[in-house]
Amino acid sequence: MRDQITIDRELDDVAAACRKLDPKGSSTALVLRETFDQLYDGQRTGRYRVDQLYKTEKTHCGTLVEINLQRAFEFRDGKDMDFQIAGVDVDCKYSQRKNGWMIPPEAHDHLCLVVWAEDTAEPKWSMGLVRATERNLAQGEGNRDGKKALSKEGQQAIVWLFEDFPLPPNVLLQLDQAAVEKILAQKSGQKKVNDIFQLALCKRVSRAVIATVGKQADYMKRIRGNGGARSALKSKGIIILGQYGSHVEIARALEVPEPGRGESVAVQITPAGGPGLGVAEINGGFWRVAKPGDPVVTAPILPKPKRSS
Repeated sequence: MRDQITIDRELDDVAAACRKLDPKGSSTALVLRETFDQLYDGQRTGRYRVDQLYKTEKTHCGTLVEINLQRAFEFRDGKDMDFQIAGVDVDCKYSQRKNGWMIPPEAHDHLCLVVWAEDTAEPKWSMGLVRATERNLAQGEGNRDGKKALSKEGQQAIVWLFEDFPLPPNVLLQLDQAAVEKILAQKSGQKKVNDIFQLALCKRVSRAVIATVGKQADYMKRIRGNGGARSALKSKGIIILGQYGSHVEIARALEVPEPGRGESVAVQITPAGGPGLGVAEINGGFWRVAKPGDPVVTAPILPKPKRSS
């Protein structure tokens, strides 16, 4: 086995390279979110939960995570392992269960990038590095493919790059499941989108969720004005904010979650007496988030998104 100092340097180099590529973990989190959505294929299947996947699809998740991470960060192919980071061969291992990684014989003594994520009402993910030494692997012959789990020492030896970080949410898992299923059972794609936004007030709704609910090729049109959700919900005092700068500013002023890339946030608002905390100026008027008992007032027209030149 290689000199321990060399091994430690490799781990440090790979860890430093990963942190430089994604200092806050936001890009990795997005890759994992998009991988789940890719597996669900909600636009065609209407699925949005892991337990709705076939066993073979769950098994395929690890391969997709590896492919999507390599594509996102442009890792080179490894000589013997999945890819190279900082010139070091690294094997990528994903598990649906934290500390559930199975290490194949060919990865022994190599660095492993271990990844875990769960898509729940409070989704989380973790990613770390560990050397697959004999001490760090469970004793015994392993499974029929010779793969071994990490030992307790191996679990403790993981150098966490990100541990238990929040994953971009799947709003369909955060809502009342009986209400969601009732909405999804409707025939009209537009009505389903309208109803989901009313149920998910002040929550981030992703493009993938709209595709899952609408199940139509032009699903993003279901949000817009001119017959979309913005038009349908306007009379109920509900605005739908998108990723545009002017919309994000309104969300910030209203003190509601700010929509990120490909996300929308529906907010029921009511007139405010004037400027102040939690108040946004929209189309010349002052508005705040509506509270129970507030009168329902037709929502103002949102500023048009600025298009990049």
